[in-house]
Amino acid sequence: MAVKKEVKKVEKEKAEKIVSAKYFYGVGRRKTSVAQVRLYENDKAVEADFIVNKKTITDFFPSISQQTTIFAPLKAVGMQGKFAATVLVRGGGFTGQVEAVQLGVARALVEFDENNKKVLSDLGYLTRDARKVERKKPGLKKARKAPQWAKR
Repeated sequence: MAVKKEVKKVEKEKAEKIVSAKYFYGVGRRKTSVAQVRLYENDKAVEADFIVNKKTITDFFPSISQQTTIFAPLKAVGMQGKFAATVLVRGGGFTGQVEAVQLGVARALVEFDENNKKVLSDLGYLTRDARKVERKKPGLKKARKAPQWAKR
C-alpha cells in the first residue's frame, strides 16, 4: 500500500516590484539572448533594485565580473546608483545574456539622455555584436571542420 507523504512547498524569494510610471526602455541582443531593460529613476538605488527575471541581480548573475559588465554603461556616464531596473532576459547562455543586458542598459541610458550617446558609443557599449553560431554544413563534421583527407 502506498503511503502519501506531505510535501511542503518552498516559496522562492521574489524581488519586490518597482512601482513607477516613468521608465526608460532598451532592448539588447547577443547571440540568441534577448534582454528587455526598463530603467527607473531612483536616487537611492542599490544593487538589490536591479531585478533580472524576478530575482535580484546577485541571485541571477552571481559572478562579480558579470555584474561589473552589466553596470559598466552606468558607470561610464556616472549614473551608478541613480537607477533601479527590471530586466526580462530570455535565451542563450550566461555570457550572451549578460552582454544582451549590457546593451539594453546602454540603449535605455541613451533614451534617458541623448548626450550619453557619444560617451557610450566611443566605449563600444552601443555596438551590437552581430556574431552568431555558424551553421553546420553537409559533408563536414562541424561548421568548418572537414573530415580527414589523404592525398594518396
